[in-house]
Amino acid sequence: MTEDTNKAGEHVGAVHIAHHLASSDNFQSLFQEGMSLVEETAMYLDGEGRDEAKQLPRPASLAYATESMRLTTRLMQLASWLLLQRAVNEGEMSREQAGSDKNKVRLDKLSSATGGPVWDELPTTLRELVERSTRLQERVVHLDTMLYRKSEEQAEEATNDNPVASQLNKLHAAFGQLG
Repeated sequence: MTEDTNKAGEHVGAVHIAHHLASSDNFQSLFQEGMSLVEETAMYLDGEGRDEAKQLPRPASLAYATESMRLTTRLMQLASWLLLQRAVNEGEMSREQAGSDKNKVRLDKLSSATGGPVWDELPTTLRELVERSTRLQERVVHLDTMLYRKSEEQAEEATNDNPVASQLNKLHAAFGQLG
């Protein structure tokens, strides 16, 4: 966050750098990368990946199925987040609406077992897609934290004085994690 002034040199408040980043060409590049990765993964899993999976030994075949499901889930969650943020950038939805809707998007618990002997038996293309999606996930989580952590902290501070509101927020957070 930086302080900003208008043309007359008057102080106009804090400027959130993350909000500028989220609406910049950098975001557009991140968006394109994410959507391209979704498309590339779908084509791989429906084509070459399916053929490669049939030739794997049983333990690697099970690992392939698991990792391809994790990969697909991760990419769908990332695509959902990217689409929400694009809607905010284009004025189709407010940041508050996106903040509420993004609670349905899981960005944090989408890990993969990238290592061990079975991992090494998986097709190279699948491993590369998993690694690329994990790096994309890390970047999106970082941007999400910069954009929404501050507003979530402010909302929490506002309810700290109201024990009922505080308990309702805790329930929402707990049950929101299940959906």
